[in-house]
Amino acid sequence: MKTPSSSSYVVFCVMLVLLLGTQVSTAITCNPLELSACAGAITSSTTPTALCCNKLKEQRPCLCQYVKDPNLQKLVNSPNARNVAVTCGSPFPTC
Repeated sequence: MKTPSSSSYVVFCVMLVLLLGTQVSTAITCNPLELSACAGAITSSTTPTALCCNKLKEQRPCLCQYVKDPNLQKLVNSPNARNVAVTCGSPFPTC
């Protein structure tokens, strides 16, 4: 029986990661509490943390939904929130 080469193993691992990454990215759960890591940056204009930027990028597909929510609208649609999005390299979507 022939054993797989290490390059075959690497290719398999890369393909697996790509497939799992695709599934994870399509299974986004919109949860505005995920953006709590950005609260300080949004309310006091401080520099957003890496965690904030990661959460913002994860929740980006949900931002238009948050803007339509009267309870979240003022916070999510504020100039500071938009500045945080730009600083994180994830500009606010056009809703």
